[in-house]
Amino acid sequence: MEKKNTKQIILDEALSLFAVNGYDGVTVTDIADAVGIKASSLYKHYKSKQDIFDSILVKTAEQYGEMARQLGIDGNIPEKDAAQYSGMSMDTLVQAGTAIFMYFLCDDYARKLRRMLTIEQYKNEVVSELYTEKYIDSPIVYQSSVFKAFMEQGTMKNMDPQIAAMHFYSPMFLMLCLCDNYPEREPEALEFIRRHITGFRKLYMLDEIL
Repeated sequence: MEKKNTKQIILDEALSLFAVNGYDGVTVTDIADAVGIKASSLYKHYKSKQDIFDSILVKTAEQYGEMARQLGIDGNIPEKDAAQYSGMSMDTLVQAGTAIFMYFLCDDYARKLRRMLTIEQYKNEVVSELYTEKYIDSPIVYQSSVFKAFMEQGTMKNMDPQIAAMHFYSPMFLMLCLCDNYPEREPEALEFIRRHITGFRKLYMLDEIL
């Protein structure tokens, strides 16, 4: 196993602390103590707590990109991904949707970042905006664009793509929130997601597709 360098350990420990105490509840000294170094040594790697947090966001985005590549999608360009999704069989589509859900549920960075932003959104206006952008606005915009592309391809019934996006995404996020609080309900959530994706396809996608 590859040994983590100090910069990576700082990010890992900082995110663990943020996930419990929120961003404002953690000091640079707290992070340094968790790493086992002095605060002055930490500043050799990162300029500030904000710099650490920004690096966590970059790391999270990189890991998401890698997960998307493994699934054969871009993850950020909806028009490109629409072509990939429309060519998937039902089984493959369910597997892809489940894999994305499991990434956000189980990936250490994605899970802890979601917890930290959830905690901090009520105390920090900047974090509140980030939470809204990351977990509400961006997913709905992305999914709306995917569905709009489906409609233009003739593979999905014509309707308001934003409404379709809300219908598809909201139950997925709700199951994430459920499992965050009750990990033992993961099997139940996965079975629901399988039925949700299957039902959504039958409701909105045209019969000759997939």
